[in-house]
Amino acid sequence: MPGIDPSRPFLPLNIAVLTVSDTRTAAEDRSGDTLAARITEAGHHLAARAIVADERALIAARLRDWCADPAIDVVISTGGTGITGRDVTVEAHRDVYEKEIEAFATLFAVVSMESVGTSAMQSRATGGVARGTVLFALPGSTGACRDAWDRILRDQLDSRHGPCNLVALMPRLEEHRQG
Repeated sequence: MPGIDPSRPFLPLNIAVLTVSDTRTAAEDRSGDTLAARITEAGHHLAARAIVADERALIAARLRDWCADPAIDVVISTGGTGITGRDVTVEAHRDVYEKEIEAFATLFAVVSMESVGTSAMQSRATGGVARGTVLFALPGSTGACRDAWDRILRDQLDSRHGPCNLVALMPRLEEHRQG
């Protein structure tokens, strides 16, 4: 049965939070605040936090910088996953991914259905891996960030969660680079 195995050690991760918005400031970033609080409450380290405009190149550049930083294990972005013309976060993430975690989008849609019903179809949440870093793009709503963390990410980023979790895979994410 899935759950936390108390016999396994907890391994804190270094997690960066990126808010994508043309209008939000640090003082108004409730979704970023929600993620930052949940990350630290779970025992992880908030490794970095930033806000970037809804510009594909800027988003991808920040993701690449953080993926190149050995002090960052995970990047979670919030905002820009919708279907309007300015929503380019998903495209920026895919510009960076080496592998996409397709099932994350499906799982997020299932979780979102419980909160927002069929409006869940408007989100293009995504997950992937690049340079040994795990990345997730979440919608900009605080509720979506809360649902994603509480119902998916908290467990998958906890080394004690079974039957499996992303933390256990992290040492192997760059096997293809070894010679």
